Amino acid sequence: MAAVCLLWAADVKTNPKPPLKEFSHKKHLALGNVAPVIAQAIDRGMYLSPPGDIRRFLNSGNPCQACHRGMEDMPVMADCLVCHNQTDPPDSCQFCHRANVALKSANHSPDFLDAHNRKNSGLDKQTCAVCHGRKFSCLGCH
Repeated sequence: MAAVCLLWAADVKTNPKPPLKEFSHKKHLALGNVAPVIAQAIDRGMYLSPPGDIRRFLNSGNPCQACHRGMEDMPVMADCLVCHNQTDPPDSCQFCHRANVALKSANHSPDFLDAHNRKNSGLDKQTCAVCHGRKFSCLGCH
């Protein structure tokens, strides 16, 4: 899961607030526990990230754990895109993220351009869709 989390220019330890324009916990908690919705997206193959072991946190009655797994983790963008599925990054990033924020996937290492298409890279189209959009195609660049 950490491989697809977004990094931003500020150090997370000194500025733990994600690079969002605004976020209302009150509004999202009013929706109820979104854990079953995220679990259903995983079951249907619609979750835009390898889910890893997050299922164990989605069987809780605690609505906070759906996004803050283990109560210390920050939500990942794939969680947001379960419900906010009309957005199509990167063309719609500005709807949620502050302007001029340097977003970059943690798996985009310095040798990414040379290494991303290797069979052992661990990348797949679903993972890339989190940032590059549901309509993403490898042929769009290659």
